[in-house]
Amino acid sequence: MFHPSHQPITGTILVADDQAANRELLEELLTAQGCKVITVPDGAAALEELTRTQFDLVLLDVMMPHLNGFEVCEKIKNNPDTYLIPVIMITALSDKQDRLEGIKVGADDFLSRPLDRTELLARVRSLLKLKQRTDELERAESVLFSLARSIEGKDPYTHGHCERLSDYSTRLGEHLGLSEDQLIALRRAGIVHDVGKIAVPDAILLKPGRLTADEWKLIQEHPVVGERICSPLKSFRFVLPIIRHHHEKFDGSGYPDGLRGEEIPMTARVLQVVDVYDALTTDRPYKRAFSITDALQTMKQEVGKGWWDPRIFDQFERLVRSGTADFLSRGAAAGAQS
Repeated sequence: MFHPSHQPITGTILVADDQAANRELLEELLTAQGCKVITVPDGAAALEELTRTQFDLVLLDVMMPHLNGFEVCEKIKNNPDTYLIPVIMITALSDKQDRLEGIKVGADDFLSRPLDRTELLARVRSLLKLKQRTDELERAESVLFSLARSIEGKDPYTHGHCERLSDYSTRLGEHLGLSEDQLIALRRAGIVHDVGKIAVPDAILLKPGRLTADEWKLIQEHPVVGERICSPLKSFRFVLPIIRHHHEKFDGSGYPDGLRGEEIPMTARVLQVVDVYDALTTDRPYKRAFSITDALQTMKQEVGKGWWDPRIFDQFERLVRSGTADFLSRGAAAGAQS
């Protein structure tokens, strides 16, 4: 009878332990199962190896010279290039405090010495399967990001728009004290907010003149289309409201749902403000880039018309004028110098 524990394990694993005998034992056990294993004798060497090789799992001894396992784990989990790699902490200690410290620095699992071979392989198999699914999710996100950038690339006047919105909205969100989930959503939404324009013909999308009523109606459907494209990704659950509602207006005159005031998600209101700012401060076929002063004055007038959240715009204006964040886009820089 086939048993899950007899399945081969595939993946690249980093083992960090200052005891050669421990490294050799783990390497022997894991390579026998089909894994590629790289071993290092201390925490500093582990971090160095992580800059050179893509790993699917890290096994860390707690007590190591230079950097201990807790310190290495914390650095792995605080690095955007490595934080999704699962980490198993291995210790001879059964002290509850050590486990609490491991949880605090982001460890995904724990093993105690002497190691039980069956338990080790079961935990490794489980975390490698989790990493595989995480990688699949990342690939799906990458496809969406590439699609969004290809749409942006059709119009030379919007070059860099997605990256700027991702950056601007995250900075404004941090200034407003938004949660980490909201900041991640803003960073992603800055890239994919207009992905629904894939359904809009280029003849309409790039039309230099005034749109007809039918053409405008088609443009207004792109937030709903974008939401539909991104909805299968569970990791985008906080991004979807931004995609759908970033063209709503505070007085209810926006689209697609005519939401007003606080009905519009906070994150969508943040993206709206930086989206308008970027549009004003970059060259477009129908206008030259505004200076920062003129852009903020125009936006203030639009706030007076009831279009944008006055509190968010006030904080954005303060952030721009304070100089603590660089909101000089390519167009704004040129406008400011003219």
